[in-house]
Amino acid sequence: MMKTTDTDTKATQSFTRFVKEVEPRLSYALAAAYGPEVGSDVTADALAWAWEHWEKVQNMTNPSGYLYRVGQSKARWYHRPRVLFPQVSPAEVSGMAPELPEALGGLTKHQRVAVVLIHGLGYSEREVADLLGISRWSVRTHAERGLGRLRSALGVTVDA
Repeated sequence: MMKTTDTDTKATQSFTRFVKEVEPRLSYALAAAYGPEVGSDVTADALAWAWEHWEKVQNMTNPSGYLYRVGQSKARWYHRPRVLFPQVSPAEVSGMAPELPEALGGLTKHQRVAVVLIHGLGYSEREVADLLGISRWSVRTHAERGLGRLRSALGVTVDA
């Protein structure tokens, strides 16, 4: 039987705090990039990797961005060529165009992640940039282009 040391307990507690902070953004980003099913699986894979390498991860400057990259690598094993969002029944739609899931699937991965996190979930451009490991200006460009493509696909016009 192994004894739990005070150091082990502190590592477990710090990892638990880390997961509570990082997991929501990480899972939303990976689900937006690869679809809900694969996104969920690779989020779990990335967090398991983080636990195995916790000593290294806890000292990183941008651990959530690094885990996003780990999730991207893990997603390659899920040989799914298209991101498929679940169909939404009319009863579930509340102010949302039923064509939105298909339109989101037509965006590039970065556009989809930026639009979903910023406009769907209210994250800041800075938070998304940190998570993706790209500049805030790149995130803004992806979000603007993604919104433009969504508007076009859904036939939405914007009053100037």
